Amino acid sequence: MSAQSGSRRTIILTGASSGIGVVAAEQLAAQGNELAVVGRNPERTRAVAERIGATPFLADYERLDDVRSLADALLDRYDRIDVLANNAGGLYAKRELTIDGHERTIQANHLAPFLLTNLLLPRMRATAEAGNPVRVVSTASLANLFGHVRLDDLDFEKRPWLGGWRGYGTAKLVTILFIRELAERLTGTGIDAFSFHPGTIATNFGMSSPLIRFGSAVTRGGYGISVEQGAAPLIALTADSPVGAPSGTYFDRLTANGRVRHQANDAQLGRDLWTLTSEFTGVEAVV
Repeated sequence: MSAQSGSRRTIILTGASSGIGVVAAEQLAAQGNELAVVGRNPERTRAVAERIGATPFLADYERLDDVRSLADALLDRYDRIDVLANNAGGLYAKRELTIDGHERTIQANHLAPFLLTNLLLPRMRATAEAGNPVRVVSTASLANLFGHVRLDDLDFEKRPWLGGWRGYGTAKLVTILFIRELAERLTGTGIDAFSFHPGTIATNFGMSSPLIRFGSAVTRGGYGISVEQGAAPLIALTADSPVGAPSGTYFDRLTANGRVRHQANDAQLGRDLWTLTSEFTGVEAVV
């Protein structure tokens, strides 16, 4: 394990090889943070890390064993973790299962980040106990408004797929529930948790979806805000400055208390979701 200086923060950023992750990685590294960039694509991830002076880590979120190996590598490398930014995810037009037997949207957007967060929590707790503020930040979406959580059908075996949008919205609703329950469980520990909607961004995200491809074509790629604008909330929430909102808050870009589906306010659903996800991922209750 390598040691970092007492004042240099360590930030773990997933989904760092494309989109808002790249922009956030560049700015967070420029601020002088010790940055771990996590991606699935080896060439892109290593190129980003080399360009900004960060350390690359590889993981395919459609394999939970990859997430476990990632956690081991991060814990071996860093003796402190100040920020975990769960930014990796995806929208898939076709319903498919991962090697772990789960629908890939819910695994990439929720199961994998849930697992990584729990595996890194002991190190984050130690960092907070040493007097350093710690945050978990997860990328959610306004798409949560058309999600619907069914604990008896988290993998969408019993519902129509509809091009992946309902599944994606549900995964992002689950992200908000996860962060709110995490914040509740970590009350008083010095670890805060936040989620946010980055905005509708003009990137290649979701290009497997016919609707996204159509929108990009008719606007000649001009729909949505820039990647730089989309990265702003991620950078703000991971920066070394007060957030100004209670732990558990969901942001619509930079505005606290963004619109959410009514299920996001169901605390019991959040607790039950945590229990189910723990079973799916094999995580023991550590918080």
